[in-house]
Amino acid sequence: MNNITLILGGARSGKSVYAEKLANESNLPVTYIATAQVYDDEFKARIQHHKNRRPVHWMLVEEPHHLTQTLADLAASNQCLIVDCLTLWLAQWICPDCNPPKDSSWQLERDQFLQQLPTFSGRIILVSNEVGMGIVPLGEINRQFQDEQGRLNQAVATVANNVTFIAAGLPIKLK
Repeated sequence: MNNITLILGGARSGKSVYAEKLANESNLPVTYIATAQVYDDEFKARIQHHKNRRPVHWMLVEEPHHLTQTLADLAASNQCLIVDCLTLWLAQWICPDCNPPKDSSWQLERDQFLQQLPTFSGRIILVSNEVGMGIVPLGEINRQFQDEQGRLNQAVATVANNVTFIAAGLPIKLK
């Protein structure tokens, strides 16, 4: 049986800290699946901040594109997986400068993810940004990103057992 938790919130709201707390409380072995790629020193420092906070015995898998296959390989009834985060996973696919793989597409990866997510066993904690609470951004790629992120969050929330919104470090249970 699966237990899927979606954690939503804005940037620096405390989403990852909350996800890590839930993972610790699961009393299961934890694998942290990082979807980010390092593009500059500032982002490298952000990633290091996350690494420094996590327990050293947690496994780390870095996968910016083929998330569904990674989950399929790792999901098990006696495991807890944290995916941090769906927002960066999406960005890696739709940003033309991020060199998305030629062997697939965002739409195909998204569809496979949403189809297979409910079939994975174990505890899966998904972190994602809520990017639709501000103004409509300027620029086509920015609007496409905001729209795709909103659609992805809605679809994942539909299949998730638990959905929590984080604001100022405080969890608000939505589902």
